[in-house]
Amino acid sequence: MEGILAKIIFIDSAGTSREVEAKKGQSVMEAAVQNLIPGIDADCGGACACATCHVYVADEWAAKLKDKDDMEYSMLDFADDVQDNSRLSCQILMSDELDGLTVTTPEAQ
Repeated sequence: MEGILAKIIFIDSAGTSREVEAKKGQSVMEAAVQNLIPGIDADCGGACACATCHVYVADEWAAKLKDKDDMEYSMLDFADDVQDNSRLSCQILMSDELDGLTVTTPEAQ
């Protein structure tokens, strides 16, 4: 349902945790930008045309996400320190299942 809030926990590379609320259907990137989360540059504004919203998804959440599409895989080629749990936060849309999602921002974008 639109307007209902879900929580996202952002952890930076130094271990500082920040919890924000996002509307269901909103991207993790949009919530990060609106809440001035450091480490999410979002240069392309969510068009999946860069990799400046790269995050690491906590293992317990990975199976709950939709699979990466070809465009996301291609854009991750431009990110530093890509890992198996790397995702572009513009491609993760909040839902009931993702309430409490935990992501870590990389040291550099």
